[in-house]
Amino acid sequence: MNKRLIRLGLVITAMVLFAGGCAPMQAALPAANTAITAPSLTDAPTVAPTTVPPAPTLGSASAPTAGGANNDTIRFVLVSDKSEARYRVREQLANIALPSDAIGRTKDFNGTLVIKSDGSIVSPDSKFTVNLATLTSDRSQRDNFIKRAVLQTNQYPNAVFVPTQATGLPSPLPQSGSLAFKLTGDLTIQNVTKPVTWDVTANLQGDQLTGQATTTFKFEDFSLTQPRVPVVLSIEDHITLELDFTMQRG
Repeated sequence: MNKRLIRLGLVITAMVLFAGGCAPMQAALPAANTAITAPSLTDAPTVAPTTVPPAPTLGSASAPTAGGANNDTIRFVLVSDKSEARYRVREQLANIALPSDAIGRTKDFNGTLVIKSDGSIVSPDSKFTVNLATLTSDRSQRDNFIKRAVLQTNQYPNAVFVPTQATGLPSPLPQSGSLAFKLTGDLTIQNVTKPVTWDVTANLQGDQLTGQATTTFKFEDFSLTQPRVPVVLSIEDHITLELDFTMQRG
């Protein structure tokens, strides 16, 4: 019996020693019902975003602008009180032995001429307008007849010339000196538009351009009725237009 007691005591002692050695290991392990927390994204180090510059577009500031082409133009504006527009027609009156010129004049006209430095015309910005209703000659009867029966100024008061091309201008334009060139464009009288060419002689001094321009055409070119009155024996079938102009650089 003593032997059995001794064996039982050894067994109990061994169990106690075994249990005591396993306790620290169990304490080191997490409990079975303890949740394991995954690392949060906020715990990761913060990385600054990289800024990518936008791709250049066709409308960026580095592209040239369309308005830059205007820098090489010269604008001349007509000074009306220092200019005159005239028509000239050769006629033979019944009470005068020799033919003479019927001349009608007006200062009531305006105009703008825009030229590039290479001598070409900026047509959309260039135009001359003459008020035909203000033309006067040395005979009021002639003036009334021409305005009523020939030019029909009550319905068509203005003649308009739009220049399109200059031939003979030097390139580049000089700062001063004499000029001689031909100015071609569209002339409108009584809603009839035809191309005409003016012979121009001018002088450029500083900001002022002065000179004369002339052109000639037939009555029928603009569907004008050639005058027929008893006091006029004959009228030549062409009209000469003349401009004495003073223009200021604008």
